[in-house]
Amino acid sequence: MKQTLLCAVFAATLSSGALADEVVVDNCGTPLDFDRTPEKIVVHDMNMTDMAFALGLQDRIVGLTGITGWYKTSPDFDALRGDIPELAAKYPTVENLVAAEADMFFAGWYYGMKPGGDVTPDTLAPFGIKTMILTESCVHLDKNRPEASMDLLFNDILRLGKVMQVEGKAEALVATWKQELAAIEATTANLEKPRVFLLDGPADAPFTAGKFAIPDAMIAAAGGINVTHDMETSWGRSSWEAVAAANPEFLVLLDYQTGNGAADTFKFLQNHPVMSQIDAVKNARWIGLRYEELTPGPANIKAISKMAQAMHDKQS
Repeated sequence: MKQTLLCAVFAATLSSGALADEVVVDNCGTPLDFDRTPEKIVVHDMNMTDMAFALGLQDRIVGLTGITGWYKTSPDFDALRGDIPELAAKYPTVENLVAAEADMFFAGWYYGMKPGGDVTPDTLAPFGIKTMILTESCVHLDKNRPEASMDLLFNDILRLGKVMQVEGKAEALVATWKQELAAIEATTANLEKPRVFLLDGPADAPFTAGKFAIPDAMIAAAGGINVTHDMETSWGRSSWEAVAAANPEFLVLLDYQTGNGAADTFKFLQNHPVMSQIDAVKNARWIGLRYEELTPGPANIKAISKMAQAMHDKQS
């Protein structure tokens, strides 16, 4: 009888979301602990939402933020989203998250939160909301981070899987991605490495990826060299003169799919007094990739494959 009672109590505890053992994951170098599985999560941005969808967490997501304010979603994304509401088109407020009764917010610095802003782990904690921070964004508060690698994707999926008690699914995804990545790298291993520049849209000064942003690792995995690798930032601004001096041979253009998308950005470069003279523009060597393909998320591996094929199509 006593054993039956203990089993019943244990089962009730698990069904209520409580964990038999505390779950602890790294959160920008600080432990983030959970004594129960989050039941109502809010996710910011398409890339992090894609991570949650890849793990089948839709039934735990009570809201999304930062989707329609910037991006055009894909039919696949919309189908996976179903009727999950968007709480804020761009950055959320504390009130948005509290009203949704969230117990976890999955976001990052400049991915839904700003240092010293209204929504931070510290401002959410009094309301019982834990914040899982996108690892790529940790560099904004900790300059001693390692350079970008594809572990930015792999480890975040594993962290999310551990917290949400779907570790097996997360581990299987990462194993598959690592196999696919190894196959891509094998095809380009003996090819020349072109100089590559990533551009996030027309602007007075180029907004691009430095050594701490995942596109830096993606370009390397695709068999290229990021000409802005020496920038001591994740995403940030360079100068047209510095980029032109590196003479990129291939371009990765972020495609927001508004107007003519990346084609408009390439046209901007063709008409630019400095950038029109680089090899990549003269030879029309470029690819357009969506936002969620160039920020940490499940779309990264296929994006690397697309990049590798386009980058090396005249070398193979």
